[in-house]
Amino acid sequence: MLNGTCHCGAVHVLLTSSRPPTELPVRMCGCSFCLRHRPLYTSDPAGHLEIKVAREAELIRYRFGLQLADFLLCASCGVFVAALEPGPPARAVLNLAILDLAAEFTSTPTRFEAYDSEDVAARTARRARGWTPAKLILLDPA
Repeated sequence: MLNGTCHCGAVHVLLTSSRPPTELPVRMCGCSFCLRHRPLYTSDPAGHLEIKVAREAELIRYRFGLQLADFLLCASCGVFVAALEPGPPARAVLNLAILDLAAEFTSTPTRFEAYDSEDVAARTARRARGWTPAKLILLDPA
């Protein structure tokens, strides 16, 4: 299990995978959002990701393009946490920078170009193959 938080600790993540960090993929995306934020991503379609936040107000959800995924940022410190396709089923890719053991991810990043030519069906199918099943947990939904 891999734990992590945003800078201020308002958003917590737990990535469960049977694979060690050295065997998990590291990817870079070429979309306009990622070119500006420069995250390195990982995911495990056989794993599970929990994203925990105390209240909805502590989370910024940003959508663009096909409007299929929420790019989640901490509303307090601004750290980009993950891209979450709400589903069902929900799935996500995680920004490695928020993991406590981020330095243990030693794979050379694979660079993907923007997915501008994908339609909704193609994008959803690609994410189903490669993204991690995920759950967003609001600890105090009020």
